[in-house]
Amino acid sequence: MIAITDLIFEYPGHRALDGISLEIPAGSVTALVGPNGAGKSTLLRCLAGLEQPLSGQVRVRGIDVAAQPRQVHRYLGYLSDFFGLYERLTVAQGLEYAARAMGLERHAAQARVPQVAQQLDLLPLLERLPSQLSRGQRQRLAIGQAIIHQPAVLLLDEPASGLDPEARSDLAALLRQLQAQGMTLIVSSHILSELDEYCTHLLALRGGQVESHGALRANRDDAPQLQLFALELGQSLPLEQLRALVDADSVQDWGGGDQPLLLWLPAAAAQRAALLMQWVRAGLPVAGLYPQRESVQQRYIRRLPHTKEGAP
Repeated sequence: MIAITDLIFEYPGHRALDGISLEIPAGSVTALVGPNGAGKSTLLRCLAGLEQPLSGQVRVRGIDVAAQPRQVHRYLGYLSDFFGLYERLTVAQGLEYAARAMGLERHAAQARVPQVAQQLDLLPLLERLPSQLSRGQRQRLAIGQAIIHQPAVLLLDEPASGLDPEARSDLAALLRQLQAQGMTLIVSSHILSELDEYCTHLLALRGGQVESHGALRANRDDAPQLQLFALELGQSLPLEQLRALVDADSVQDWGGGDQPLLLWLPAAAAQRAALLMQWVRAGLPVAGLYPQRESVQQRYIRRLPHTKEGAP
């Protein structure tokens, strides 16, 4: 769906993107994460054709973004971190205007307005001005304008910023719904725990380069023979005792209290059975073992020791 080849972008005195190459599969929801200044917003703006890279190529559905930006925009929706709304247009007028700007004929644009408004719970608000909307309602309107033309790709830069917990839950449900409809999404956010609710892939940037990119799954990308499991204990044990019984190299998270241990264990059932037998004989009060999917935060933190000098 999206192919990026040797992408380089520079601001005066600073290289924001340094030779990025990757592919985003169709129908995926990619969490775009990294520290401030990593190049996340710049990458999204290059994907949207709003910035001209120094070199490299971005293709969306096989179309070169730099060579044919208008054609790409027909298949792409974009919401920036600091978005603007037309304050003198009602919700309905703003949606229709966005649809016409993306090339829809008048009758098609007018038909799309109630469809998108219903999808985003904006039907009762169609005659209101943006100044009469809450922060979450304004966010939904901005997303509505980005998807009014039914794009194949949606780029969202910090879409949950400033939203209350209920609005964030509604946003997560909407993004899951859009993915179910076949849309490919890239979502930039600093709130890693919320990305777990809807993301299928992780793209981590650091210093303008790709730190990690791949699907969020139970198996480790660097060790496919290992699978993530949650080990539930019948009673809480001191950390020192756990360290003596469990190989620390296999631990993703030591848990604590009522939280289970997260362990990278062999994918082969016979090998796990041998480990469990060994632990039980050594006195570990095993109550259960459950397969897990590595979260966005777990995978991001796991990669830090390999890329950040001095990390624990």
